[in-house]
Amino acid sequence: MKKANFVTRFLASVALAACLSAGPVAHAAEDEKVTLNFVNADIVSVIKAVGGHTGRNFILDPRVTGTVNIVSEKPVPRDLLYPMLLSVLRTQGYAAVEGDGFVKIVPEAEGKTGGGPVGEAAAHASGDRIVTRVFLLQNESALQLVPVLRPLVTANNFVAAYATGNAIVITDYASNVKRIEAIIKAVDQPSGGDVQVVPLAHASAIDVAQTLRGLIPEMGAPQGQPGASARAAVGVDARTNSLLVRADNPGLLARIKALAASLDAPGAGAGNIHVVYLRNAEATRIADTLRGLLSGAEASRPAAATATPATAAAAPGSMPGGTPATAAFASSSPAAAPASIVQAYAPTNSLIITAPEPTYRALRTVIDKLDVRRAQVMVEALVVEVQTGKASEVGVQFQGLSGIGRDGRQVIGGTNFSTSPNAATTVGTNIVGLAQNLASLGTGLNLGVVNGTISVPGPDGTNIEILNLGVLARALEGDTGVNVLSKPNVLTLDNEEARLLVGQNVPFITGSYTPSATSATNPFQTIERKDIGLTLRVKPQITEAGTVKLAIFQEVSSISRDATVKGADLITNKRSLESTVLVDDGQIIVLGGLIQDDQQSSIDKVPLLGDIPFLGSLFKYESRSHRKTNLMVFLRPYVLRDASSARALTAERYDYIRDLQGGMGFGTNLLLPPVAPAQLPSLPPKAPQ
Repeated sequence: MKKANFVTRFLASVALAACLSAGPVAHAAEDEKVTLNFVNADIVSVIKAVGGHTGRNFILDPRVTGTVNIVSEKPVPRDLLYPMLLSVLRTQGYAAVEGDGFVKIVPEAEGKTGGGPVGEAAAHASGDRIVTRVFLLQNESALQLVPVLRPLVTANNFVAAYATGNAIVITDYASNVKRIEAIIKAVDQPSGGDVQVVPLAHASAIDVAQTLRGLIPEMGAPQGQPGASARAAVGVDARTNSLLVRADNPGLLARIKALAASLDAPGAGAGNIHVVYLRNAEATRIADTLRGLLSGAEASRPAAATATPATAAAAPGSMPGGTPATAAFASSSPAAAPASIVQAYAPTNSLIITAPEPTYRALRTVIDKLDVRRAQVMVEALVVEVQTGKASEVGVQFQGLSGIGRDGRQVIGGTNFSTSPNAATTVGTNIVGLAQNLASLGTGLNLGVVNGTISVPGPDGTNIEILNLGVLARALEGDTGVNVLSKPNVLTLDNEEARLLVGQNVPFITGSYTPSATSATNPFQTIERKDIGLTLRVKPQITEAGTVKLAIFQEVSSISRDATVKGADLITNKRSLESTVLVDDGQIIVLGGLIQDDQQSSIDKVPLLGDIPFLGSLFKYESRSHRKTNLMVFLRPYVLRDASSARALTAERYDYIRDLQGGMGFGTNLLLPPVAPAQLPSLPPKAPQ
């Protein structure tokens, strides 16, 4: 068997040599074509034959062994002999590494370390040559792309990422490297998320952006995917009148750019009429601002042309026809700019602008910057007033009136004290007043000795019958406390004043008229109503740094507890504060306060007798009063910049009120029907955008 195999290989080698040597002679007329027909030929002999025919030098690794089969039914050009040999070697697990003037045939696993073309030479190589290429990525990450390419590289060859230079290094057969190169070029493309700038020459970028947002459905949030971002977005750079476009795929990006280019066309005329719908700002205010801007721009121009007679005849600041405060520019010069007119239409909160395209684009930029959602400020005030009072009275009064009504010389006398630091306790505290009207007896402990009644002369000459009150002893001690807590909250727009009033509208008598008996005029009174309670006026202004400037006025008024409420005798307590402060968002600041400590004492006594220790208490009346008032006003602003923050605050306060309502039910009673507490409905869910 071994001898037969040797003979077969020998005959195949002889046939190969004969074919290759006879090829040039037999086929010289057919462009040096060669007919190959190798069956179970020794690989070493085939390499030697190809080397002799092509003029290449081969260095064979001792491990290169085996047989190959090459069959061609038609003659092939001589230039294909070497590429065909490389393909045959690859199928046998061997690689050809080209060096300087020779080719090394080694096992495939060692081909990546044996050398080979690199750089430009490798880029031009083809077929089954071992080459090394370096690919520099511009958009994708080399570290993320290598795991994708690794299965495409021959098992015994090499692929790795160079993170510092964002490059991929590949050593493989030239044909396979070219295929991988095409894949890298297809993947390493600018991402659809990259922003591209689309400059506009004629149309306003703001108007084009609004049109695109209405026409391109991909600019909205995906249906059924809460929180997912839109597939495309368009921004505006007003300074360069350009669109900033981003899309998740090149096709959508190209479609947006094409539509923007088609909209960027010159207007129909120099005096185009445009309607701009405002989203947040007030049209009348924006119109006034733009008119002032246009008037200032026109005033700053040099007087290069003479005004037309119609313009000269018009009143300053008005157009012919009586339209007030409208910016209109005209000139008799042919080169003068057409008139620019800005008018507000309040029913739809929109602006009507007639202006040349350059002027309109400038105005449109200003409108877009002014027509923004204004932040809101929630102002939370806290008014705390604490009052404490202590009062004490003690004294003894007596009088002797038994001599009244007797003949002859009689003696009457006694003590009569009525001094008190508190006016409300003066009534019903002295012994003479109580003798006339016992019902006016003051509060506290009162002890007296009464001996019937007695008649005394009155002021009109008639006798008045009073009690014969001989002794009155009084003792009183009072302790009062008042705690008033007010927490007004008000929500307003930035730089807009808000006013909150919680209280009553109380009438005050300012005058009266009583006619004479002979007059036919009816009597009447004039009154004036005033608000009594808690008043809060605040005007916030949010600065660029995020702080809040507050111009605030706060007043706390009430009807005095110590006053006798009888028409014009009303007495009101009033505490007001007006200031301008600077507060950080969410921080508490104290606006002001009142700390008042009032101490009063009075002693009525009989001279000398009232100074006697212990016994002197029978001849004096002592009153003491101590009142403390503490009033503090605190303030905390919250800035609400978007709808979500306003909704969160509303939900928090609404849930608080719902909890209070839930606890306002009545207890169970066998005789009365149950009354369930009122239930407020839950807040509706957030509407989809």
